[in-house]
Amino acid sequence: MAGRILIDLASQRLWFLQDDRQRFTAPVSTALLGPGERRDSGCTPRGLHRVRIRIGAGCPAGTVFVGRRPTGEIYGPELAARFPERDWILTRILWLTGLEPGRNRGGAVDTLRRYIYIHGCPEMAPLGLPLSHGCIRMHDQALLQLFDLAPAGTLVEIR
Repeated sequence: MAGRILIDLASQRLWFLQDDRQRFTAPVSTALLGPGERRDSGCTPRGLHRVRIRIGAGCPAGTVFVGRRPTGEIYGPELAARFPERDWILTRILWLTGLEPGRNRGGAVDTLRRYIYIHGCPEMAPLGLPLSHGCIRMHDQALLQLFDLAPAGTLVEIR
């Protein structure tokens, strides 16, 4: 049976469930501005989604992505010092698409067009606290595990 991802905004935690059993769990960081579906809100969209596109398979851990493309850089202390304000998207990207028309699909609430991802972040970035610009951030090693479990089409519920 296919698995599904559950993201709980209150606890800042993600679970991968298969056959109604927990296969994986990890802390995350969702939006600093809280839940919300509107374009340009900086909020994390709620409801039912699917993994639409998986990006980064085969790239080394720490690969830096800009515009969903690897830059050729690998994240490290020197790069972090040179670009202290950069919102790092690292290692892998699970790009989400909403499944609920009017709530998170279509128009000004479209999750895919808002570029909402589950993606990697620096290991020193705090998790368990809402600090992102709308995406769901994870540390690289946890994201690598999730990426292996979640093919395109995996159901994602954000509540």
